[in-house]
Amino acid sequence: MEQPDINVVYTVKHQLPLIMFIGQYFFYTGLSAGSFVISVIATLLGRKEFKPIGKITAILAPILLIIAPLNLIADLEQPLRFWHLMLYYNWTSPITYGSFLLTAYPIVGIIYAIMVYTDRQGPAKVLGILGIPLAISVHGYTGFILALAKARSLWNTAAMPTIFIVSAMVSGIGLVVIIAAIRYKWFDKKATPETREQDKKLILQLAQFMAYTIMLDLFLIVSDILVLLTAHTDALEAGMLILTGNFSFLFVGVEIILGALIPMILVLGPTRKSLTAAVVASILVNIGVYAMRFVMVIGGQTIPLS
Repeated sequence: MEQPDINVVYTVKHQLPLIMFIGQYFFYTGLSAGSFVISVIATLLGRKEFKPIGKITAILAPILLIIAPLNLIADLEQPLRFWHLMLYYNWTSPITYGSFLLTAYPIVGIIYAIMVYTDRQGPAKVLGILGIPLAISVHGYTGFILALAKARSLWNTAAMPTIFIVSAMVSGIGLVVIIAAIRYKWFDKKATPETREQDKKLILQLAQFMAYTIMLDLFLIVSDILVLLTAHTDALEAGMLILTGNFSFLFVGVEIILGALIPMILVLGPTRKSLTAAVVASILVNIGVYAMRFVMVIGGQTIPLS
């Protein structure tokens, strides 16, 4: 008896090398870097009305950076061996340099916060100036690591480190606006009306600065997408994946519309003098940046390697 022809079609599902613990690590380091830069700017300006913001962000930065590496440790198959990164070096790997950055930056950040809270402006300014390159490098190198993955078209772009740094500033400013608004609403009621008015004005100014930073972020993202759409086949597939594919809702809907365009309208449009609008915009911004981390980390691994 003649056997019928049978075609077996199957696919093998591969485990993703990087899971969302890595995306959360990116998110927290971005919040920390953005907060630290805002604190240093406030310290360097030296104006009295900027002191509360400077103090808030000075303490936020090291706390967030202590939380960030916990995600890296949780991602390890053997978490208790994380200390090997401190003893066994590969000088051709960015992760080795990242280990040094993740050690140096929080130390500088903690000492800087102590100087700020004890009103030692001289040492605080020096540490702030030294700390800004560390803060930027800690977050920039994460984008650099992704950019080195030549087989991943969504990651392999020279714009990736800059996109990570600018989005860090966006999310960091957003967090500062939220914390400052909470302080203004519930912990600053004994201040004079003039002081409260200055605090509100400063929060709204930060929200507007956040909106302008979003514009820069959008410019970088659009530029990156245009390059993907006009490059080789794999790059085109990566671009379509986030524009019309499985990740289009997160990228277009959450990151771009909900996390960028709507916040800009809230803080630059008719509601620009509303503290509530500034807080809502800041919350949406952080949701959008978190979605961006998810799209980059998980979406970047979705396209099969050729």
